[in-house]
Amino acid sequence: MDATPESAFLAQVILRHRVEQFYIAEADLLDTRRFREWLALLDADIRYWMPVASNRETGKWDGEYTREGADLNWFDEGRFELEQRVEQIMTGLHWAEEPVSRTSHMIANLRVVEADDGRIDTHCRFFIYRNRNETETDFFVGKRHDRLRPDGGGFKIAAREIFLDQSVLQAKNLTLFF
Repeated sequence: MDATPESAFLAQVILRHRVEQFYIAEADLLDTRRFREWLALLDADIRYWMPVASNRETGKWDGEYTREGADLNWFDEGRFELEQRVEQIMTGLHWAEEPVSRTSHMIANLRVVEADDGRIDTHCRFFIYRNRNETETDFFVGKRHDRLRPDGGGFKIAAREIFLDQSVLQAKNLTLFF
């Protein structure tokens, strides 16, 4: 195997491109409401977690976000809970998703942080636009940390940590997926 710096750089570029294409395809599934197909991208033991942010004094940022498994979080779910949320939306009887939201997911500033032992850790920023009914519009902006596992030619999402940049939720609900 070629172990030159150029080949290592090329391997990183190719990996980043593959992850980016995976995220674009994932966003398309969510934005076209193919939620059951989106579930197929999730690993069986996925951890889907979104802490609550609070404002902190300068330099005292420890504790800015609630702790996983210890404090109240917006989401602290596994695959079962995500499947239940999808099935609830698909019934057409979900009060907060009838009519169903129109969303646009955008991913930026992607970094592939680590790629060894078969796992890939990524950090990125997200911007999600949501509109429902005639005038309800929400913007969700923040950071996302994912752990991906190679799966055939693609990936499975093994963990997703979502950090909203809002300390007070401006939207009426969090029925969408990040």
